[in-house]
Order: sequence, then C-alpha cells, then structure tokens
Amino acid sequence: MTTLTAPLVSKPTTLWQALFQNRLSWIGIGLLVMIVLVALFAPLIAPYDPLQQNIAYRLEPPSAEFWLGTDTYGRDVLSRLIYGTRVSLLVGFVAVMIAMVVGSALGVIAGYVGGITDRLITGFVDVLLSFPTLLLGLMVAAMLGASLENLIIAIAITEIAPFVRIARAPTIALKQRDFVEAGRSLGYGPGRLMTVHILPNMISEVLVLGALWMATAIRTEASLSFIGLGVPPPAPTWGSMIREGFENILDAWWLTVFPSLAILLTVLALSLLGDALRDANDPKTRSERS
Repeated sequence: MTTLTAPLVSKPTTLWQALFQNRLSWIGIGLLVMIVLVALFAPLIAPYDPLQQNIAYRLEPPSAEFWLGTDTYGRDVLSRLIYGTRVSLLVGFVAVMIAMVVGSALGVIAGYVGGITDRLITGFVDVLLSFPTLLLGLMVAAMLGASLENLIIAIAITEIAPFVRIARAPTIALKQRDFVEAGRSLGYGPGRLMTVHILPNMISEVLVLGALWMATAIRTEASLSFIGLGVPPPAPTWGSMIREGFENILDAWWLTVFPSLAILLTVLALSLLGDALRDANDPKTRSERS
C-alpha cells in the first residue's frame, strides 16, 4: 500500500531560523537558560541550607554574609530563592505539558469529529473560560488541598481551555485538505488521520501557546502560594516567600522585593520567547520584520 505523508505547514528549520533572527528572542532564551541552570545546580550554588533556621540572624539585611538578607526565621533568602526556582519551573512546565496534551487532544477530536462531540467539548471549554484563571485555580486548589501534586493539577485545569481552542480551529480547516481526504480514501482510520496527518501541522501553534501560558502558570503558582494553597511550608516557593515578607514589608523590604524580581524575570523570559515563537510562526509578521 502507498504511504501517504502529510505536508507540514511550518517547517521546523524555517521556524528556528526565523526565531534566532529575532533579537528579543535571544534575551528571552538567555534569561531562561540562566534560570534553568540555577534550578539544576541549586545544591551547588546555594550558600546555605534553605530550611536551616537560626533565630540569632533573624531579619538580617543584605550583607556580605547574607547577600539577600534573612527571613523571620533566620533562613538565608538567597538560598531559598534559588531552591524556589525549582518549584516554580517544575510546576509551570508540568502543568503546561498536562494542559497541552489534554487540551490539544480534545481540540483535535472536537474539530475532526464535530457534531455532538464538538458541542460537548466546546461547552466544557466555555464553562472553564467563564471563570478567571486565578479564581478557577483557587477553587480547584481549595477542593484538592495544598500539595505540589494538587497545585500542578489545579493550574493544568485552568489552562486546558486555550489549548482546546488553538487545536480545534486548524483541525476544522485541515480535515478538508486533500492529503487528509487522500488518507481516508486509502482506508486510514480517524486515529491515524488525527495524530499523523493533522496534529503535526498545528504543533508549532501549540508550542507557541505553551511558552506563553507557562509564564501564566508561574504567576498562578505564585498567587496560590501567596494565599496558602501552594506547596506546604517549609518548602521554599517564591509566592510563599512574598507572603512571609508581606507582614514585614516596611522593615524588611528584601523579603518581598527579591522573590518578586525572580518572578518578573522568569515571566519576562518566557513572554519574550513566546512572542518570538509566535512571530516566527506567523509568515505575515515574519515578512514585516524582515
């Protein structure tokens, strides 16, 4: 039997070439690489144990001994900030991957099958979109309880809807294309047509959305940790560090400023990378920039 290969809408080589021609993408990639390296080598970089308490050094301002100061329990803020990078990146990456897989699968099924299946899935998406992202995450996290696993699940649920929409729209257009019709005539089943012929032609759009929503996931994680629905203490997270320093914000400004800057830089890096990927994936925008 003749093997039918689906033509790819966006060639990876062209996408990467356009990406690296964007100067802002280099800033985002550089910041992101630095943040990932900090998370990977946290045990080697952190000067102190992030959980070690020493009341004698309580609320020490930034100094040569404690570069970013200490918190209300005498713990080194820099060490906790470094280890908090692990939690933020882990939660953001895993939550987005879950939302990407589940949302893309539902979107492709809705667009390809249509009918009652499409109406049920889009109705489910409309329900999710009727709640603000933070409010929905708050509701799910409150029902599941405070833990790392539940936090990831809560954030993943809040991000399924955008991936359903970004996958459904191109599927409706692609299922009418000649290469998909040819696949049907050769006897290929819906599963193969969706996974082998349709999905590869939209994967670039899904990846762009994933980069942008990972930044949202990190902000949501910090917000839920701030109100006590994140990873339980004493595990260091950026959101919980800001919450702990909020009561002493006038006397110990470093407790909230440095974790806030860490969130800002991470979100900025992911946003720059996502915008660069989006521009590189859009031929019209790419031609305007060239």
